[in-house]
Amino acid sequence: MTMRFPLATATWDQAEYDALQRVIASGNFTMGENVRTFEDAFANFIGSNYAVMVNSGSSANLLMIAALCYRKLGSSLKPGDEVIVPAVSWSTTYYPLHQYGLKLRFVDIDLATLNISMDALENAITDRTKAILAVNLLGNPNDFDRVSQIIGDRDILLLEDNCESLGATFKGRQAGTFGVMGTYSSFFSHHISTMEGGLVVTDDEELYHLMLSLRAHGWTRSLPKHNLVCGEKSDDPFEEAFRFVLPGYNLRPLEMSGALGIEQLKKLPMLVSERRKNAKLLQDRVGDHDKVLIQQEVGESSWFGFSLVPRPGTGLTRDMLRSQLTPKGFEVRPIVAGNFAKNEVVKLFDYDIAGTLENADHIDKQGLFIGNHHYDVSEMIGELEQVLSSL
Repeated sequence: MTMRFPLATATWDQAEYDALQRVIASGNFTMGENVRTFEDAFANFIGSNYAVMVNSGSSANLLMIAALCYRKLGSSLKPGDEVIVPAVSWSTTYYPLHQYGLKLRFVDIDLATLNISMDALENAITDRTKAILAVNLLGNPNDFDRVSQIIGDRDILLLEDNCESLGATFKGRQAGTFGVMGTYSSFFSHHISTMEGGLVVTDDEELYHLMLSLRAHGWTRSLPKHNLVCGEKSDDPFEEAFRFVLPGYNLRPLEMSGALGIEQLKKLPMLVSERRKNAKLLQDRVGDHDKVLIQQEVGESSWFGFSLVPRPGTGLTRDMLRSQLTPKGFEVRPIVAGNFAKNEVVKLFDYDIAGTLENADHIDKQGLFIGNHHYDVSEMIGELEQVLSSL
């Protein structure tokens, strides 16, 4: 069935198709100059020293955690270290932590912002906590002033999964840049699309060099001559090209994805601006509904989508909402992966739960979201207002 109001739509125009054709005409399809140009432009836009492109946002999270586990010149992670995570996020927020032998500590979310509860976070920190992985959910930044205050002078790393929140800002600073590293996704349904793709940003040169090696087989070929992984490379390319120093992966993006990213990044300010205009209309029309919670903005959200959460105790359920929204052409889905701690896969993790996950459970059972786009969605919001009024 064709949806009147889909969750995601294309942001490409002729510029992206022309970029693809240029790559095809060049005959160079593996990671090369287009990827490097996009990385430089992305780092400049975000305000970070370095950006490393990979083949997905999931790979970006993997690369971020891997680099921290091989870091030598600053705080690092090692098997058994405790990492605090919000209970609501996507699966590949969590998997790299398990894959590198880290202990996950699930913390409840805030029902209004959908991000990690700041009070719960403060209470969850132990003397074993080595990192906090903050997830900026559905375009919404965390309150990083409060996060910084909670960490204080303790040796706790801050990391960001910003895959859903490209273009969001907190006090004028881009989300994804508050931690030692931040990750982004450029999958089709996200703010910009390179078909598949992701990035990691950092200001730390050692982490940058580690990621360059880990991204491509753990070899030295991608590293500068003087680097913080192997020291100094040989001048003999025959000898150096197949020198392996880290247990890496092949997470390289294609040149097509880099070329698309160059064009998409030019559009990003407009894409975010239009999403924010739509969100303003949504807030004005249904923001104070007595039975449905709309996500409370922290900083300046880039509004990935519009969450609709029945207020606890009102008797309204997600099934009631779906039964009204779907016949009117709304495509709906659960909020990210709901309470991830409920999934069978966590039986394989080393994990615990700090306190209760009451809000995450409510989101899991009752929350849903609808799409937001880079074009006017006033018709959709009008239909939504009618549905909510009928409740």
